[in-house]
Amino acid sequence: MRVSNVTVRKRLILVLFIGLAIFLVIILRLGYVQFALGDWLTNRAEDSWSRDVPFEAKRGEIRDRNDVVLATNVSAPSIIVVPRQIKDPVEAAEKLANALDLDVQATYEDITKKSSMIHLSRKVTKEKASEVRDLRLAGVYIAEDSKRHYPFGSYLSHVLGFAGIDNQGLTGLELYYEDELRGDKGHVSFFATAKGSKMPNLADEYTAPNNGLDLRLTIDSQVQTIIERELDIAEATYNPDGAIAIAMNPNTGEVLGMSSRPDYNPENFRNVPSEIYNQNKPVWMQYEPGSTFKIITLAAALEEGEVDLEKDTFNDPGYIEVAGHNLRCWKKGGHGQQTFLEVVQNSCNPGFVELGQRLGTERLFDYIEAFGFGAKTGIDLQGEGTGILFKRENVGPLEQATTAFGQGVAVTPLQQVAAVSAAINGGLLYQPYLAKEFIDPLTGEIVKSQSPIMKRQVISEETSEEIRYALEHVVALGSGKGAYIDGYRVGGKTGTAQKAQNGRYLENNHIVSFIGFAPADDPQIVVYVAIDNPKDTLQFGGIVAAPIVGNIIEDSLLAMGVEKREGQIEKELTWSDVPLIEVPDLVGRTKREIHESYYDLKVEADGDGDQVLAQSPSPGVKVSEGSTIRLYMGDK
Repeated sequence: MRVSNVTVRKRLILVLFIGLAIFLVIILRLGYVQFALGDWLTNRAEDSWSRDVPFEAKRGEIRDRNDVVLATNVSAPSIIVVPRQIKDPVEAAEKLANALDLDVQATYEDITKKSSMIHLSRKVTKEKASEVRDLRLAGVYIAEDSKRHYPFGSYLSHVLGFAGIDNQGLTGLELYYEDELRGDKGHVSFFATAKGSKMPNLADEYTAPNNGLDLRLTIDSQVQTIIERELDIAEATYNPDGAIAIAMNPNTGEVLGMSSRPDYNPENFRNVPSEIYNQNKPVWMQYEPGSTFKIITLAAALEEGEVDLEKDTFNDPGYIEVAGHNLRCWKKGGHGQQTFLEVVQNSCNPGFVELGQRLGTERLFDYIEAFGFGAKTGIDLQGEGTGILFKRENVGPLEQATTAFGQGVAVTPLQQVAAVSAAINGGLLYQPYLAKEFIDPLTGEIVKSQSPIMKRQVISEETSEEIRYALEHVVALGSGKGAYIDGYRVGGKTGTAQKAQNGRYLENNHIVSFIGFAPADDPQIVVYVAIDNPKDTLQFGGIVAAPIVGNIIEDSLLAMGVEKREGQIEKELTWSDVPLIEVPDLVGRTKREIHESYYDLKVEADGDGDQVLAQSPSPGVKVSEGSTIRLYMGDK
C-alpha cells in the first residue's frame, strides 16, 4: 500500500517536533544542572577529591582585671598522615618513629590503615615538628595546633580549670565559658585522586580559623598572689586537711581572689586525682559555719529592733538551757554580765541564742534566706552547693537555738562572703561573679561585659553601720585581735566549727575560720579564710585564721592603693602582743639630741654629717617596740 506524500510529510513533521522536544528537554536539563545544581555538584566533587588538614583556632586568653595573662596558648603542632600517599610505608614508619619517639611497628600499622587521614601524633614540640618536616615524606603533613599554657602553674587552678587535648574546656572557667573561648577551626585543603594521590596541578585552599574571645576577669592578680602566699604558709605551718580563701569587693560582687588547698597544676591534670581538680571548695564545700554565721543573727536582731548593743545586757553563766539541753559557751564559767556589744566581741553562744529566741523561727529564717543561704549564689562556676538548712516545719526550740550561733546548718564559703558583704556594704546582696569582659583579640574591642547584679536589699544602711561598728570592736577588743591592722580599721568575726562524721562530732577536728573586711568606715574588701583541721595548734579561728586574714587584707589594701583611716579603735593588748610605738619625727635633729632622748627603738644611721636629713619609717607610723629606724645623716 502506497503512503501519500501528505502522510509522509505529517510523519516527518511529527518526528521533527519529537526531536526538538527531546533536544529542548536535554538543553533544559543541562541548564538546570549547570546553573541550579552547579555549585552543589562542584562542592560534592570537591568533597570527594579534597582532604582537609585542620588548623586549630587559638583559644581565647584569660587575663586578670589588669590584663595579666593567666591562661594562654603555646604552639604544639600535630602530625597528620594520608596513608594512600605514603610511597614506602616501611621506610616512612622507621623515620617517623625515630623522629617522634614512637614504636616502629605501631607506627607502621597506623600509616597503613585503610583511612583517608590519621593523626599520628598530637601536640608535639616545635622541634619535633621541624624534624618531621625535614624528612620531606610524601603524605605526611604538619598541622598548626596549640595547647593550653598556664604561666603561673597551680595559681588560681580551681577557678581557671583546664582544657583537654582537643582544646575543649573541661573544668572551671575553661568549661563554663567554652562557647566564647574556643573559636572555630580552620583548615588547608588539597585535592586527591580516587586512589588518594595528590593532584599536582591544583592549588591548596586555606580557610583561616576564627579565634576565640579573650576573657578579662574580676580577679586582681596582686590580691591572688597574696592569697596563694598565705595559704602556702598555712599549709607549711599547720599541715591542714584543706584550706580555703576568698577575697571579694563587697560593693559589686566582683571576686578579687579565690584559692583552695590541695591545689594542682592545670597542665598536669592527668596526673592528679579527680577528687582534687573537681573540688573547687569555696563554691562546692558545705559545712557548719560556726560563729561567722552569728553576723546574720546579729543583722536580723538589729534590723528588727530586738536589741540595743550598748544599752541591753545579758548575763552569761556559761550556758543557756533550751528544751532540756544546756548549750554551753566556749568560755568555761561564762562571761558574766555583759552588754550585747560585748556578747558580739566575746562570740558568746548563749547571748546569740537569746537573740534567736527574741526573733523567733519565722523571722530568723526569713533573714537567713534573704541573705542567700539555702540557695546558690549564681557565680559563674560549675558545681556550686546550696547549703543545708532545717525545714521550718521541723524547727523546734533546740534547732532554732543552734542555728542562731551557726551549728546544725551547712553553708558554702562563697555564701558566707556574699552574705557578710551585704551585711556591711549598706544591706545590698550582690551576686558574686568572675567574668568581667569578653574582648575581640584582633581589635581589642569589648564584645560583652558583665555589670554588678544586685539581688535585693536585705537590711538598712543604718543597721549595716551598726554591724560594722560591732565587728570592728570584735577585732580591736574581742576574739578577732589577730586580724588587727594599725590604721586600716578592720572588722570581722571568728568561727570554729566542729566537724561531723556519721552523725557524730569528731574530737579535736575543727574547721577554723575568720571573715574580715576593711576599712570599717568604707569597706573595699571582704576576705574569708577557713583552715580544715590545723595540726599542732589550738583549733580556734582567732588563733589560726584571723592572722592570715589580717595579712591578706593589709597587703591587699596596700596593693589596691587604699589609704589608712583615722579614728581607729585602739587594740586591747594581750600578753602575747608586742606594744606599738609611734615613730617620732627626728628630721633636723642632731646626733647628740637623739642620743640624749630615750626611744624604745633601735637607730641605724647612714651618711656623713651631724644632722638627720631623712628617716624611715616616716614620723607617725606605728611600729613594734625594738624596731629599727634608719636615718640618713648630712649637713644642711
